[in-house]
Order: sequence, then structure tokens, then C-alpha cells
Amino acid sequence: MVLSQSRVAGAGLWVLLLAAGQAAGQHLEPRAYANTPVGMNFLIAGYTYSSGGLATDPALPLKNAHLDVHTPILAYARAFDAWGKSAKLDTVFGGGCLEGTAELNGAPMRREICGPLDPTFRVSMNLYGAPALALQDFAAYRQDVIVGASLQVQAPLGQYDRNRLVNLGSNRWALRPEIGVSKALGALTAEAIFSAAFYTANDDFYGGQTREQDPVLAAQLHLIYQFSGGTWLALDANYYTGGRTTLDGVQQNDELGNSRLGLTLALPWDRRNSVKLYASEGVSVRTGSDFSVFGLAWQHRWGGGL
Repeated sequence: MVLSQSRVAGAGLWVLLLAAGQAAGQHLEPRAYANTPVGMNFLIAGYTYSSGGLATDPALPLKNAHLDVHTPILAYARAFDAWGKSAKLDTVFGGGCLEGTAELNGAPMRREICGPLDPTFRVSMNLYGAPALALQDFAAYRQDVIVGASLQVQAPLGQYDRNRLVNLGSNRWALRPEIGVSKALGALTAEAIFSAAFYTANDDFYGGQTREQDPVLAAQLHLIYQFSGGTWLALDANYYTGGRTTLDGVQQNDELGNSRLGLTLALPWDRRNSVKLYASEGVSVRTGSDFSVFGLAWQHRWGGGL
């Protein structure tokens, strides 16, 4: 059976793209556990613009933040067979330029900086409902329920200045285990994703202080409608909480409890290429800063018999 262009487009993978991507709870990533033909590779180039509050770390003690963050990214992913289950490996590298103003303890601050972001590396595996399939077998596959899990590592390799409060990198490792469940209901798919982000201590925070942060717990919900021809539209929402910090052993009153809403639109170009547009906005902010995100990405697929 020949795999149609719409089925190939629907088999795509989109690596997360959200602002500078430093705070794990902010992720909005529809179709993270969609089945993908084994051996297929993905190259993703994207650009994200964030405006308003602080997207890199909403727990920082800043007030009245008005920041603009421009973030180009490059990502690679590959689908593979893991004991008969579909699995993926992805890595994301990015740079960014941040500029704007904020207040720290009532004093105005201004920051302008460009540099690399902390890269991320992730392995994911569908535990149920998404068997590893070659491209020629994928045409007969129809999703029902998929249960998947992943583990992402964020490395402290981005721009960081110990004498400045706002940076593009975090100077700490982050580990984010995640589990996701999706259910197909005809052309509509409902997804729920739950994660927890754990952080090592930053021993060189803002003048040499030691900053520790509690885990950030997050939940994502997505409603995805599949149109003919491979186009799909998703309504995205999340909520993240926790993340209280400690400075030199003194606990801060900065526990997060924030939520966002977003839209994602994926448009196939041909069998190998597609474009994604996405936007999100904060709807509830208990601690930290609110911000808006707009972005676009181009994805190129190859391999696996395509």
C-alpha cells in the first residue's frame, strides 16, 4: 500500500519550541507522543518571539518586567524501534537575544544580551498503543489510545553571567521525566501530559549565592483536530506549580502556580516538509511574570523509506 502525502504529513514530529525554553513547566507540546515510522529523521529550524515578563525563569524576584526575547533554534530528532515500541531521540540547540527592563527591590534594571541557550536532549518511548512500524506498514495504522513516557536532560551550557540576574542560560542541570496519554476520537485527539522538573543547585547565582529550587510539577492538555491533507490545529493549555527557591539556605516566597493557553497550527508543504505556527498567552500568574509567545518552525523529514 502506498502511503499518501497526508499520512506522511500526519506522521510528523514537532520538538518543543517555547521562548528560551528554560522553565520546564511552560512547555506546550501537542502530539509529543504521536506514532512515527521507524528510521525517519527530522530537522527543525524555528524562531520564537516572547514579550512581556520573564520567560526564562518566572521565579526570579523581578517586578514590572518588560522584556523581549528573540530565539532562533535548530533541532534534530530520529524515530527508532525500542523492543517493538516506537521511540524517538531528539536534541534542541538555540541562541537568543534578550533586551528590556525590570525592577529589583524597587530599583530599575536594564539588560541586553545575546548568546547560546542551554541545550536539551530527550529520549521518549510509547509504552502502549503505538508499535514500531516501518513506513510501508504505517498506512494501515490507526491510533486509539497511546501511553508514552520520556526523559529530558537540560545541560548548563548557555550564556551565563554570575553578576547579572537575568541570563539566557541557567548554570544548572535540569532533569524532566514525563508521561503522556492520548485518545483518538475520529478526527479529534485529546492529550494529557504530566511532568516534573528537577534541578541541581546553582552555586554561582547573582554574585556567588547558592540557589536551589524545588521541583516544578506541570500538566498539559491538548485538543487536536486533524483536517484532510495532513493539516492539524491544536488548542493547548497547561498549569505548572511548585519551584520554590532557596538562597543560601533561606527559603523564598516564590512558589509558582501559573497557567497558559495557546494555539498550534501545522501545515504540510509536501511529503518531506511542513510548517508550524504557534502562540500562547498567560491566563493566570500567581508568582513571577506573565508573557506572550509567538513562533514559527519549518520541519524537514527524510529516511525510513520516505
